[in-house]
Amino acid sequence: ISRAGRAITYPANFMLLASLNPCPCGYHGDRLRGCSCSPIAIARYLSKISGPLLDRIDMHVDVPRMPYEDMSTRAKAEQSFRVRSRVEAARTLQRVRLGPTGTNAAMPAKSLREHCALDDRARPLLAAAVMKLHLSARAHDRILRVARTIADLAGARTIETAHLAEAIGYRSLDRSRGID
Repeated sequence: ISRAGRAITYPANFMLLASLNPCPCGYHGDRLRGCSCSPIAIARYLSKISGPLLDRIDMHVDVPRMPYEDMSTRAKAEQSFRVRSRVEAARTLQRVRLGPTGTNAAMPAKSLREHCALDDRARPLLAAAVMKLHLSARAHDRILRVARTIADLAGARTIETAHLAEAIGYRSLDRSRGID
């Protein structure tokens, strides 16, 4: 906190969750309702979030409108106790790997090479994503951390192509900005 020429730093450990409409009118990409925004208006709207801030957000997830049919029928979903069991197993792996307070999200950059081994097919995928999406080193590292977590949830020792592709898929705002 900086006030009146003084700065004080307090420890903080938090998870930031935020939401954002896809455009000023809120309907860009909606299959049922047309967007009234021009491409320039959409670009201006999205540019209000700085690149450095986006780099610090691990996952950008698009949440499209759910079709009525999906809302009105009961889809078979993974049971909560099974999800909890997978999450607990992944957290145990992370504690063993990184220590009692360690999580993949907090893994230091210097530990990524050691703990985020990619299989042979995943390496070129990450290189292509970095080039095509113009990703920063910070975004690259965040993708690796998320991919490591996805691999942990699957019980995999190395990060496979599917884990990495899923992690890259969670960077939707990078994808929209990376198009030339």
